[in-house]
Formats: sequence, C-alpha cells, structure tokens
Amino acid sequence: MIGKRILLSIALFSLLIVSSCKEDDGGNDPMIDRTANLQATGDSANDLLSDTTYTSLALEIVSVRGFELRPSSVQNLTTFLNARINKPGGIRIVQRSIDAPQNEDYSLQQIANIERDQRQIYNSEDEIAVYLFMANRKSEEDTDPDSFTLGAAYRNTSFVLFGSVIQDLGTSNNGVSTAQIESATLNHEFAHLLGLVDLGSPMVEDHLDEENGQHCDVPNCLMNFQITFTSGAMNMMGSTIPELDPLCIADLQANGGK
Repeated sequence: MIGKRILLSIALFSLLIVSSCKEDDGGNDPMIDRTANLQATGDSANDLLSDTTYTSLALEIVSVRGFELRPSSVQNLTTFLNARINKPGGIRIVQRSIDAPQNEDYSLQQIANIERDQRQIYNSEDEIAVYLFMANRKSEEDTDPDSFTLGAAYRNTSFVLFGSVIQDLGTSNNGVSTAQIESATLNHEFAHLLGLVDLGSPMVEDHLDEENGQHCDVPNCLMNFQITFTSGAMNMMGSTIPELDPLCIADLQANGGK
C-alpha cells in the first residue's frame, strides 16, 4: 500500500510550443520541414486517427540508456493503436538508445531541446511521425513530495515518459508491474495526441472533467484524471490496463478513428 499520488499526465503546455518552434525552425538539417510536427497537442488528432492524409504511422522512441521500454509495453501500445486508428499501411516502430543528456530533473523546454537534437523522423508524404522520449530522471514540475508525474504530451506528435519514476513505482508497489505502469502511461499520453479529451477530437457527448481539463469524467476510464497509482487505483487495475470508455471511443470514431 502506498500513500503517494502518482499522476498519469500533467497539464498540456502551449507556451512551450511558441518558444520551441522558434528554436527548431531549420533545426540541424535545413532540408527537413519540421513545421507540421511543431504544433499544439491535439492539432494532429484527425491525421493520426484517419487515413485521409497519412496511411501509415512511424513511432520513433528515443530512450536514455537503461530506461528502454519493455517489449510487452511496445506491443500493448501497438495493439491499442491498431484498435483505434485507421492506418492501412501499418505502424512502424523505430527505437534507439542514447547516453544520458543531463543529470538534473527535466523541464519541458529541455525535453524539447533534446527532441530538436535527437529526432530523426518527421512527417513524410503518406506517413505521420510521432516521437517519444524515455527520460532518465523526473520532471522538474514534481516539487510536491507526494506527487510524481509519469508522462506528458507536449506537442501534436511529441510526448515524454519519465522512466525513472515508472521504474521506481514498478519495483516498490504491490500488485502493479512496471510493464503495466508503462503501458497505462503510454496509452494515456498517446490518447492525448489523438485528441482526448476535447483536445482536437470534439466530444460527441459531454464527458469532460471541467476541473481537471482534457480528461474524462467517467470513472475507471483510461483518460480519467483519477487514474493514479494510489492503493485504490492499484486495486482497480488488478492485472489489467485501464481502457477507454465508450464516450472516449465515440469521440475518436467521430474524428476518423475506429
């Protein structure tokens, strides 16, 4: 049993988009047009869900060495996406590891700078690209000793998981494995990129958690703000990963998904 409150995601950061775009324009290779991948979270929801513009998806995973995703977590995410997005050309996963870029906790601006330096795959003619960074330390936003952040979606095709926090939870808590925590966080953050909740995929029926924003007010839904790894949440999860409720699925279907 634990008493700490572990958040699946943190607030979405529009100010980061403004500052980062100016730094990233041109990037390391001026021949690559990065503009389409430097938009606000949720802006590419329809492009990710439908096959109107992009018929395939590339997921680039850059991990700090020692914090790589477990194969089962990658497979769970692929299964989750195949059930919700229309990509007849399939999903391509590209993974690589890098040395730790720093020894301090991460600001989102620092994470964006790492993306600028490390990201290699951007949208192409018929393939939309998503970038994931697996960090070796926690978010600098975690100043409350009773609350930790597991991940954040910070652009339209970019998100981060804080691997050190996930690993610590997986080795210290009863009944929930590291792979479960990884999978729940992966699915939750990717669902923000898909436009949930009311973040690029308009609601068919109102289920927005007004107090916590961009989360679902349906209990036990993957996108519920209260999906936290407290003792109660672990009891709820058991051996399963939280799933999207019918209202969230309806939003994705109405915006080009399955």
